[in-house]
Amino acid sequence: MRAYDPDLTPSWKRPAPVPEVPADPDLVVEEAGTGFCGAVVGCEAGTVTLEDRFGKHRVFPLTPRGFLLEGRPVTLVRPAAAAPVRPTRTASGSVAVPGARARVARAGRIYVEGRHDAELVERVWGDDLRVEGVVVEYLEGVDDLPAIVREFGPGPDARLGVLVDHLVPGSKESRIAARVTDAHTLVVGHPYIDIWEAVKPASVGIPAWPSVPRGQDWKTGVCRALGWPENTGAAWQHILSKVHSYKDLEPALLGRVEELIDHVTAPEAS
Repeated sequence: MRAYDPDLTPSWKRPAPVPEVPADPDLVVEEAGTGFCGAVVGCEAGTVTLEDRFGKHRVFPLTPRGFLLEGRPVTLVRPAAAAPVRPTRTASGSVAVPGARARVARAGRIYVEGRHDAELVERVWGDDLRVEGVVVEYLEGVDDLPAIVREFGPGPDARLGVLVDHLVPGSKESRIAARVTDAHTLVVGHPYIDIWEAVKPASVGIPAWPSVPRGQDWKTGVCRALGWPENTGAAWQHILSKVHSYKDLEPALLGRVEELIDHVTAPEAS
């Protein structure tokens, strides 16, 4: 049998097909019914928003043949969603490994002084640490560091790295660190009184970290000097939210953390 087109309208009477055009941002079109001409500034399911040269916005339905592009009828359609772009670098600047699974944790560890230190290291080096199987733990201070190292029992296959705040000549921290002589333990530090200072002031939106008088709690003093509420937990979350990559941290911290990761993941520690 012969197949017939269900539309019996003669071909010469049928409207010519019109192209479908994605309603991409800044595309300039004219709405056929009203003559409103403007650039696309938004496209939702079933509607498009145009902005004319005076800044006026109007919303129109995405109807077939509803718009003119350079004087010719078109059917605007919603743009296809862009494919997500995978990062090529981790927050630490290392080459990203898409789809990499976390390695089983090594016996070795990296110790840091407090929770804020651990959260900052996770923020920037978390992806790298999971790939390498390195666990970071916090100590709530290093006053008992020699005993902590002895209890851990470092060895060739269980190396220990320790990050110490305010590790400068003559400081209490430097004297404590000097008492750790284990060959499989690396103790390094940064010069800042607290890990907060390792975040670049510009990243936080301040000109500099304030000077806090001796004898005053440093974090509380910082909040007071900057006019922040004296809630150090909330202040830290604000600071941490401004850290997006290694570029937001001071070089004096970056190098030390990289040293510790290299120490714990050295080939003989595998």
